[in-house]
Amino acid sequence: MSLSEKLSNWFNGVPEEEYYEEVTDSKQAVSTNTDVTRASEPEKDNNRQVMSLMSSKNNSTTVQREQKIMVFDPSVFSDVKNIGKMILNGRAVIVNFRKMDENQIHRVIDFLSGLIFAVNGDMQRIGEKIFLCTPKNFKIEGDLSNLTGR
Repeated sequence: MSLSEKLSNWFNGVPEEEYYEEVTDSKQAVSTNTDVTRASEPEKDNNRQVMSLMSSKNNSTTVQREQKIMVFDPSVFSDVKNIGKMILNGRAVIVNFRKMDENQIHRVIDFLSGLIFAVNGDMQRIGEKIFLCTPKNFKIEGDLSNLTGR
């Protein structure tokens, strides 16, 4: 479109053919925009109640799972299976080896050490023949060596 045509169109108006094309195009654009608006609007259903799963900083209602530390007093090596299940399920465990002989204690500690390593956990001695085994989601703060007297 040359400069003279642009000036004549500006002074005289747009020819009818171009006017109808623009109107047709703008109707399509308007109908497309309304479709987008309708798609983004939620469906209204008066029978349903919607709760937000996202909590805001001002109104935070946090549901925390109750954490428990399980205490075990194994007497034979086969009792360690339940201890291992607890650690794998994300529970902390205190194991008291007072009922086991020394050879069995070493076997159980070796087994638990491997299990704790596999889950990126931690194992600490908290007393004579008493150990605390924690999975990755637990954090032990403080020095437990003063409990053992070492």
